[in-house]
Amino acid sequence: MATTIKLSDELVAEARRFSEVYSRSVPKQIEYWSRIGKIAEENADLPYSFIKDILLAQQESAIPFTFSSAH
Repeated sequence: MATTIKLSDELVAEARRFSEVYSRSVPKQIEYWSRIGKIAEENADLPYSFIKDILLAQQESAIPFTFSSAH
């Protein structure tokens, strides 16, 4: 469910810069940061690199695997 929220111009501008680098939309960039923040709050002992790896693994597991028929 989509919800309209008000964000500071500074946050949106920063998200726009990062979204261009990582080929995400501005809302997806903010969602990404939100997921990182949530994981970091719930697991204060995890380093950022580990959190990033968790998110990458979740994304990879969502992509169906297909076997190649090449020999």
